[in-house]
Amino acid sequence: MTIFIGDIRLLPSDSKPTGIFKSKLQMPAWLGCDGIAGDAQADRRVHGGPEKAVHQYPAAHYPRLAEVFPEAGSLLVPGSIGENLSMPGWDETNVCIGDTFRLGDAVIQISQPRTPCWKIDSRYGVEGMARFIEAEGLTGWYFRVIEAGIVGPGSEFSLIERLSAEATVSGLLALWRKQRPAPEELECFAETPALSPNWVNKLRDRGRQLRQRSPQQ
Repeated sequence: MTIFIGDIRLLPSDSKPTGIFKSKLQMPAWLGCDGIAGDAQADRRVHGGPEKAVHQYPAAHYPRLAEVFPEAGSLLVPGSIGENLSMPGWDETNVCIGDTFRLGDAVIQISQPRTPCWKIDSRYGVEGMARFIEAEGLTGWYFRVIEAGIVGPGSEFSLIERLSAEATVSGLLALWRKQRPAPEELECFAETPALSPNWVNKLRDRGRQLRQRSPQQ
């Protein structure tokens, strides 16, 4: 397990503030409901907060991104896309909404997928990477903090509870990407235990809109 944190820096392309630049955590730090001490987010409207306190990104995605965007290959290394956690073996297909993990002395729970930000393109100096990440479901996911505690280099990271084996992050992303999903599918996933309120509302709102467009259903 590698933990990353970062302060606010400016994007080289347009000098916009961002928290996407991270470096390895070198010493123990407090993980509370808003994230890891020393980690920062530039736009708190869309990043950070209790439902997005910690971001994990699969290290296995980087080679695929480098293949599609070779001009950014040297930059595509773990920690570079703004994640806080990197751990081999975990990806969107084998983690579920509501999964609870022990991380050091803390307990964290998967709350929702990440929504790729336009700053990804700016950070790597390429066009279309954020769109590709979203289209292919290579987003990573967020955790809320259930129990605060100390985390640090070499912290234990282990699954301690799974609420719903059917509610994979990849399944949710695939459902959301469907051009016209069944409203019932959206509404069913909205009932998933521990899904963030924002995603519950997104799923229900889209289901409602689809029903309004097809009243005969």
